[in-house]
Amino acid sequence: MNLTGILVLLSIVANGWCFLEHDSWITVELHHALATNTDEFSFRGNVTIPSLNSGLSNVAQLPLTPAELDTLKALAKQNEFYRLKANVVYPNGAKTRFLTSNKACSLLQAHLNDVLWISLDPSGFVTGVTASQDASPGADGCTSDEINQLEETHFNTDVLIRHAELAPVPDTAGFIQKVEREREARDRGEVRDNRGFFAKYWMYIVPVVLLVFISGATNQDGAK
Repeated sequence: MNLTGILVLLSIVANGWCFLEHDSWITVELHHALATNTDEFSFRGNVTIPSLNSGLSNVAQLPLTPAELDTLKALAKQNEFYRLKANVVYPNGAKTRFLTSNKACSLLQAHLNDVLWISLDPSGFVTGVTASQDASPGADGCTSDEINQLEETHFNTDVLIRHAELAPVPDTAGFIQKVEREREARDRGEVRDNRGFFAKYWMYIVPVVLLVFISGATNQDGAK
């Protein structure tokens, strides 16, 4: 089993085998900004997910040109962020846009290997798209020498689906039915009261005890 298959399997187990009632497919168009202080995004690739329940995906991405790699290296040397824009396209043609960013240095250190997390709500709509990289142990940043030695131009992306887990819903209808059944049983005399003697008649015993206590205290004052 390849790395993508293992990650998909772990994602399913971690999410408690949450599946959509009505399966669907989506396409995610990826665009990235390789320079800082610009709103220009260039096409990076497409991610097609034919089944949101299975989480399997087809990823097709363009390699970086030498000029684009140099721009990304300059971004890393400035300790700036690499920005990724994800346009989600649904079967009905509707689109949703998400923006995620990471340090350009982290992307270069990972040799352009990243993970694309796609979060879904219970209806199958995408609520978030996040890209991440596995940081190198003990790496706090990139030096110029390290950046200059990196020559990888092909992106290698794993896609993982996060299904939303539904919170437990109180069974209000069942509770009301239970209360109604108990009330009807009491009306028919079918419910036995298994409480102790004091628990049953404390409302009668307590006033008598208080009355005796008050009477005793009054008699003692009179005798004095």
